[in-house]
Amino acid sequence: MHPETHLPLHHTRAAELRTEADAYRLAAAARRPRGLRSRLGWTLVEIGLRLAATPRTAPAAH
Repeated sequence: MHPETHLPLHHTRAAELRTEADAYRLAAAARRPRGLRSRLGWTLVEIGLRLAATPRTAPAAH
């Protein structure tokens, strides 16, 4: 392969890799809120289970 051919191919492939990396970063950034939403949801489930498991005692009559 001639050097004149190799360099443009290298530049083309480097541009493709940069485009893929940008797309991955955008996709990863879009997924982040779901992680927070999921953690918040499971925290609410845990709180609900704790409230449901708490024994309810009748108030003392004097």
